[in-house]
This record gives sequence, structure tokens and C-alpha cells, in this order.
Amino acid sequence: MTTAINLWSGPRNVSTALMYSFAQRDDIRVVDEPLYGHYLDISGADHPGRKEVIAAMNCDGNAVIRELLDLQDANPDRRLFLKHMAHHLVGLGTDFLQKTSNVFLIRDPLEMLPSLTIQLPEATLADTSLAQQWDLFISLRELGQCPAILDSRELLLDPKGVLRQLCGQLDLDFDESMLNWKAGARPEDGVWAEHWYHVVHESTGFAPYKPKRGFPAHLERLLEECAPWYEKLYVHAIRSRAEERT
Repeated sequence: MTTAINLWSGPRNVSTALMYSFAQRDDIRVVDEPLYGHYLDISGADHPGRKEVIAAMNCDGNAVIRELLDLQDANPDRRLFLKHMAHHLVGLGTDFLQKTSNVFLIRDPLEMLPSLTIQLPEATLADTSLAQQWDLFISLRELGQCPAILDSRELLLDPKGVLRQLCGQLDLDFDESMLNWKAGARPEDGVWAEHWYHVVHESTGFAPYKPKRGFPAHLERLLEECAPWYEKLYVHAIRSRAEERT
């Protein structure tokens, strides 16, 4: 049976680049954050473009999930790649995950938080998705799944090696086309792209990893909250094979 692929990411985790990567495949159809409208509507979160996102989307999260699963069943030759933020699951049941494949994308909060707080100056642990990702990961493991975890740093260090391992776990053949794409927007981009996607729209592939320098002192307390969740997830992450070749 063909299963849809859920990517459960946090913000500022190269998730859009990963979506663009999978969009290069002829056997994949990507969908950009289909639960974002639901999340904004039910949580009341004040995100950039909030009104436009809610107006543009179906904000009934349960209906969205049903429609996506039906779409996958009707098109078994083309798998859905659904890019989500893990915190968008608020207020929804998770039984549908037993019918899907699941991947987590994480990023060291030491590097993620300074970027996130540009758009969300009052960001909290919940905005990072890290705690939600861990809880969801454990729940899936208890159900007998072996969800993959990608780390943004490991992915950027060795895109080909990490993607090859991920494809193996998803029962997909690796496709070289996943390494490059045309600069600019994609038709699948959500209406929020103007607020969040500036860098990826300038890219034509995964950017080389560059460690961030310095960390804002005012984010130290939030970093202390986030770090333990990230570290637990990272233990299970696919590792880059770049060092093996040097």
C-alpha cells in the first residue's frame, strides 16, 4: 500500500528546501503545511500574514487530513509528501499517522532560535516544535513505526548521503534530481511564503553548512528549555557520511 509521507518539522529547519527537493521527483507530489490554517485558527497564534493564511485555507484540520488520505488512496502511483510543523497538530487526533510514513526534521536550537525570533520575537518552546516532535516520535515508536529523524546540520553537510539513507527508509530509490531545483517560488508554496521563504527562493540546492557565530543573550533561557528536547531527538538522527570520505 502506498502511504503518504508526513514531514514533522520545526520552523527555520530547511524544511522548505527539503520540500523542494522531494518536489523534483516524478513520483512525489508535495503539499505545503496543509494544517497551518487550522493551527492559526484554533490556537490564536499571531503569525505574519495570519488573516491571509486563514482566509486562503480550509481551517478544519480533520477535514484536511481526510481529504489528503483520500487523495493518496486515489493516486497510489504518486506519493504525497506533506510538509508540516509539528505544533500544527494541536487539537487533532493522531490515529491517521498509523496509515502514513513519518519523518522528523530537527535543528540545533543554538542555530534555530536567532532565526525564528526574527519573525516571532516572543517565541516560546511550543513555537519550536521540539517537545511536540519528541512526544510524537515516542508515540509512533510505541505503535511499531520506525520514523526517520533528519538533522538540518547533518543534511547540509552531506545532502546526497543523508537523502539516500532517508529514501531507503521510505522505500524509495534515491533520485539525483533531489539535489537541485530552479531558483524562485514553487506553485505549491503557501501564501505565507512572502514572510518566510526569501532565502530558499534564492537557492538552487541545499546550501553548504555554515556554523552560526554568536548567540543573543536574551535567548539563553529559551535555549535552556529547548536543548534537552533537541538532544533526545538528535540521538536518533541519520548521520552525515561526509567524514567517512575525508
